[in-house]
Amino acid sequence: MSLKVWDEVRGEWAVLRVSGEMDLVTSPAVRQHVHDAVAEGRRSLVLDLSEVLFCDSSGVGVLIASRRLMRSCAGELRLILPARGAEDGSHVNRVLAALGVRRLFDCYPDLDAATQQAAPAAGPLSA
Repeated sequence: MSLKVWDEVRGEWAVLRVSGEMDLVTSPAVRQHVHDAVAEGRRSLVLDLSEVLFCDSSGVGVLIASRRLMRSCAGELRLILPARGAEDGSHVNRVLAALGVRRLFDCYPDLDAATQQAAPAAGPLSA
Protein backbone atom coordinates (compact mmCIF):
# COMPACT_ATOMS: atom_id res chain seq x y z
CA MET A 1 0.00 0.00 0.00
CA SER A 2 1.18 3.51 -0.71
CA LEU A 3 1.01 6.74 1.23
CA LYS A 4 -1.03 9.80 0.31
CA VAL A 5 -0.79 13.26 1.86
CA TRP A 6 -3.30 16.06 1.31
CA ASP A 7 -2.62 19.65 2.37
CA GLU A 8 -5.36 21.90 3.64
CA VAL A 9 -5.62 25.10 5.65
CA ARG A 10 -8.12 25.54 8.44
CA GLY A 11 -7.86 29.01 9.94
CA GLU A 12 -4.34 29.43 11.27
CA TRP A 13 -3.70 25.69 11.06
CA ALA A 14 -1.95 23.88 8.24
CA VAL A 15 -3.46 20.41 8.08
CA LEU A 16 -1.76 17.40 6.54
CA ARG A 17 -4.10 14.45 6.06
CA VAL A 18 -2.10 11.25 5.78
CA SER A 19 -3.43 7.88 4.63
CA GLY A 20 -1.81 4.55 3.93
CA GLU A 21 1.40 3.21 5.43
CA MET A 22 4.22 5.20 7.03
CA ASP A 23 7.33 3.10 6.56
CA LEU A 24 10.95 3.45 5.49
CA VAL A 25 9.96 4.12 1.87
CA THR A 26 6.97 6.43 2.39
CA SER A 27 7.78 8.39 5.58
CA PRO A 28 10.12 10.87 3.84
CA ALA A 29 7.07 12.23 1.96
CA VAL A 30 5.45 13.20 5.27
CA ARG A 31 8.70 14.78 6.44
CA GLN A 32 8.87 16.82 3.21
CA HIS A 33 5.29 18.07 3.60
CA VAL A 34 6.05 19.18 7.16
CA HIS A 35 9.20 20.99 6.01
CA ASP A 36 7.25 22.62 3.16
CA ALA A 37 4.62 23.91 5.60
CA VAL A 38 7.30 25.42 7.84
CA ALA A 39 9.07 26.93 4.81
CA GLU A 40 5.75 28.60 3.88
CA GLY A 41 5.71 30.22 7.33
CA ARG A 42 3.21 27.90 8.99
CA ARG A 43 3.79 27.54 12.72
CA SER A 44 0.59 25.68 13.62
CA LEU A 45 0.42 22.20 12.13
CA VAL A 46 -2.03 19.32 12.45
CA LEU A 47 -1.11 15.86 11.21
CA ASP A 48 -4.30 13.86 10.65
CA LEU A 49 -3.13 10.26 11.07
CA SER A 50 -6.58 8.73 11.42
CA GLU A 51 -6.25 6.95 8.04
CA VAL A 52 -2.72 5.61 8.61
CA LEU A 53 -2.98 1.82 8.61
CA PHE A 54 0.65 1.01 9.47
CA CYS A 55 3.53 2.92 11.05
CA ASP A 56 7.02 1.54 11.66
CA SER A 57 9.98 3.09 13.49
CA SER A 58 10.83 5.35 10.54
CA GLY A 59 7.31 6.78 10.67
CA VAL A 60 7.66 7.37 14.41
CA GLY A 61 11.01 9.03 13.71
CA VAL A 62 9.33 11.43 11.28
CA LEU A 63 6.72 12.32 13.91
CA ILE A 64 9.39 12.99 16.54
CA ALA A 65 11.47 15.02 14.07
CA SER A 66 8.35 17.00 13.10
CA ARG A 67 7.69 17.76 16.75
CA ARG A 68 11.28 18.91 17.20
CA LEU A 69 11.11 21.09 14.08
CA MET A 70 7.87 22.76 15.15
CA ARG A 71 9.22 23.43 18.64
CA SER A 72 12.45 24.89 17.20
CA CYS A 73 10.46 27.52 15.31
CA ALA A 74 8.14 28.27 18.26
CA GLY A 75 5.34 26.40 16.55
CA GLU A 76 2.87 23.76 17.59
CA LEU A 77 2.21 20.27 16.31
CA ARG A 78 -1.02 18.41 16.97
CA LEU A 79 -1.87 14.86 15.96
CA ILE A 80 -5.26 13.40 15.16
CA LEU A 81 -5.32 9.90 16.60
CA PRO A 82 -8.86 8.62 17.08
CA ALA A 83 -9.36 6.58 20.22
CA ARG A 84 -11.81 4.27 18.47
CA GLY A 85 -10.99 2.06 15.57
CA ALA A 86 -9.39 -1.31 15.09
CA GLU A 87 -9.41 -2.86 18.53
CA ASP A 88 -7.92 -0.37 21.01
CA GLY A 89 -7.64 2.63 18.71
CA SER A 90 -5.67 3.72 15.71
CA HIS A 91 -2.54 1.82 14.76
CA VAL A 92 -0.34 4.90 15.21
CA ASN A 93 -1.85 5.52 18.63
CA ARG A 94 -0.96 1.97 19.71
CA VAL A 95 2.57 2.19 18.28
CA LEU A 96 3.31 5.51 20.00
CA ALA A 97 1.92 4.20 23.29
CA ALA A 98 3.93 0.96 23.05
CA LEU A 99 7.13 2.93 22.46
CA GLY A 100 6.36 5.27 25.36
CA VAL A 101 6.44 8.42 23.22
CA ARG A 102 2.72 9.21 22.91
CA ARG A 103 3.01 11.59 25.85
CA LEU A 104 5.28 13.80 23.73
CA PHE A 105 2.39 14.72 21.43
CA ASP A 106 -0.80 16.72 21.76
CA CYS A 107 -3.39 14.25 20.44
CA TYR A 108 -6.97 14.93 19.43
CA PRO A 109 -9.80 12.64 18.30
CA ASP A 110 -10.76 14.63 15.17
CA LEU A 111 -9.99 17.70 13.08
CA ASP A 112 -12.59 19.91 14.75
CA ALA A 113 -11.12 19.27 18.18
CA ALA A 114 -7.55 19.76 16.94
CA THR A 115 -8.24 23.12 15.32
CA GLN A 116 -10.82 24.44 17.77
CA GLN A 117 -8.39 25.88 20.29
CA ALA A 118 -6.19 28.73 19.18
CA ALA A 119 -2.54 28.05 18.58
CA PRO A 120 -0.16 29.84 20.93
CA ALA A 121 1.17 33.17 19.77
CA ALA A 122 4.68 32.91 18.39
CA GLY A 123 7.16 34.24 20.88
CA PRO A 124 10.85 33.95 21.57
CA LEU A 125 12.45 30.54 21.58
CA SER A 126 13.08 29.09 25.00
CA ALA A 127 15.91 26.80 25.98
